[in-house]
Amino acid sequence: VSDMLLLAKAEHGLLLPRAEQIALADEVGALLDFYEALAEEKAIRVQQAGSGYIRGDRLMLRRAISNLISNALRHTPAGGLVAIGIECLPTGVELHVTNTGATIDPELLPRLFDRFFRADKARTHPETEGAGLGLAITRAIVQAHGGSASVSSADGRTRFTLSFPPA
Repeated sequence: VSDMLLLAKAEHGLLLPRAEQIALADEVGALLDFYEALAEEKAIRVQQAGSGYIRGDRLMLRRAISNLISNALRHTPAGGLVAIGIECLPTGVELHVTNTGATIDPELLPRLFDRFFRADKARTHPETEGAGLGLAITRAIVQAHGGSASVSSADGRTRFTLSFPPA
């Protein structure tokens, strides 16, 4: 219910993030510390590279990034890799979460950020709970910060990109 309320507020422009300068590398590092045990348990290598600053609400951004890391760990097979990269570009800052594993059907990619959408059965994990709202929430948070979210998947690699305007 709280997830649906967050999405409704986002759609009506009622998410007003508290703006502060945020070092993305620090936020990613803290989240990777949190997910370290899960990655080790699944024998997944995790890498972090790059740095950049954005202005935004720290808790909201942490939730968006956490959703991506959690999904990447869920869909990466044992021995796979989850890589988080941060790039400073002339257009702003991009954060990429890339994982190895099953390629997502290109026809499904445009719908991944839709509420309640579940990708193909190869990427469904009944042992984990979820209502199919994580990526919709991630996109709403990024859009509330003036940014965008996108995804690509090919050759056994899936990459989610969060693009933010210059700080």
